[in-house]
Amino acid sequence: MLDDHGDFRTHFVREPSGLRQHPALVLNADYRPLSYYPLSLWPWQEAIKAVFLDRVSILAEYDEVVRSQRQAFRIPSVVVLKDYVKPRKRVAFTRFNLFLRDEFSCQYCGSKGDLTFDHVIPRSRGGITSWENVVAACSPCNLKKANKSLRHSGMRLRQTPRSPSSEEMHAVGRRFPPNHLHESWMDFLYWDAELES
Repeated sequence: MLDDHGDFRTHFVREPSGLRQHPALVLNADYRPLSYYPLSLWPWQEAIKAVFLDRVSILAEYDEVVRSQRQAFRIPSVVVLKDYVKPRKRVAFTRFNLFLRDEFSCQYCGSKGDLTFDHVIPRSRGGITSWENVVAACSPCNLKKANKSLRHSGMRLRQTPRSPSSEEMHAVGRRFPPNHLHESWMDFLYWDAELES
């Protein structure tokens, strides 16, 4: 259910179990996804509810049908908001967004998988938990660095950690598409990408 403030951006993140079957891609009124990563998806029930509340228009549908006592409805696969939602400028500092910023790779050795996070300046030495002091790290590198400074550990960062802009996160997110992309979504996901020559 959408919250009382009409915040279309966060509901789909809170209930991922509802996205397993027939999710609807949600586009802003400018026909761009509200978010690329996580991709702005709603459970089909929310999409149908939003249609009845006249908050969205249906752009594409699945072949599957749901029935009420009086009607049958094809399940929406792409919906567009009727009112424009201003994108957030600040990127939330979450574990997932941190891994996305660091492109799901260890910032010490570059390996992918088995990721955790590391405080560049350890908390025991006054380091804080922030975009500028936390990086994705594989378990072996995290154990090797332990509670030492970079200089004392003999390790180097691949890039200086910093707070990303929402535009940067969208760009990185588009390189890591979700496991399931319905064919009806393709025309709406990458139409603004630069064409190859």
